[in-house]
Amino acid sequence: MKIIGTGSALPKKVVSNEALSDFFETNDEWITQRTGIKTRRIITDERFEDIATEAAARAIDNAGLCPDDIDYIICSNVSNLYITPHLSSIIQGNLGIKGPQCPTFDVNSACVGFVYALDLCDALISTGRAHHILLVAAEECTRFCDWSDRNCSVLFGDGAGAVVLGAGEGFKLCHLTSTPMPDVIVYRNPMEATPFERGEGIDTHHALEMKGREVFRMAVTSAVRDIRQITEDAGLSLDNIDHFLLHQANLRINEAIRDNLRQPEEKFPTNVQRYGNTSSASIPLLLDEGVHEGRIKRGDTILMSAFGAGFVTGTAIIKY
Repeated sequence: MKIIGTGSALPKKVVSNEALSDFFETNDEWITQRTGIKTRRIITDERFEDIATEAAARAIDNAGLCPDDIDYIICSNVSNLYITPHLSSIIQGNLGIKGPQCPTFDVNSACVGFVYALDLCDALISTGRAHHILLVAAEECTRFCDWSDRNCSVLFGDGAGAVVLGAGEGFKLCHLTSTPMPDVIVYRNPMEATPFERGEGIDTHHALEMKGREVFRMAVTSAVRDIRQITEDAGLSLDNIDHFLLHQANLRINEAIRDNLRQPEEKFPTNVQRYGNTSSASIPLLLDEGVHEGRIKRGDTILMSAFGAGFVTGTAIIKY
């Protein structure tokens, strides 16, 4: 397969580090030193599914197609407001694709969902089961946060990125891993207890829990390992890669990965400073920015690398 269109969308509300001091004891220096994040986008009066649909519509338009040309929709998402229906079916309806010829389903692989879904899309297109796939990564991470706790809530933002995929030779190689470590990053369903178990007055809400130091160590170690392995398997050197699109979780993590790989800074675009950690949406957001700003051009070799709860990782090499 190959990428034939990109799109993205963000909430209009910009929240600075200084503004977060209204919620808990913190300041810009404390957040910036630890994360590199300066601002993030947060959904307020918008609807989450509308932001996801906007990114999808822009990707379809960028591909030179119309919604009815899409014959498969896959969405990477961990934060849909609904347990069911899945977000991809809501996007389908918002785009006016009546079906039933367009199957839809969601993928939940945390921050790695976009890369995992790319591998699925390649299989569908390679076997002729789909011609044009809309892949959307949309996340409302700020809904998971405890806004009285600065440790997690300073990290996250909301947003959506999308690509349209068609037949071609752009998808070179993909490497996915999963190591069962469920306690490193955890968000429990607020409705996990039955009505009989909950009882009156028991708070069933669970905020996101994360072991920051362990995540930092595992993220750097796994990303460096996966990047070196996939380039070797592809018969490439690190110097052959034009752009390293890393999951935008923490600027310090990405700097540590870059230093270990000994590659120039200009190959590692970032937007975590402006958007925070947007989970699986971060890589397609970064891709769409690079395309529309002219930094990523046709023929460039892109390496995508992400890590997330599970503990899962995903790395892919794509000729754009």
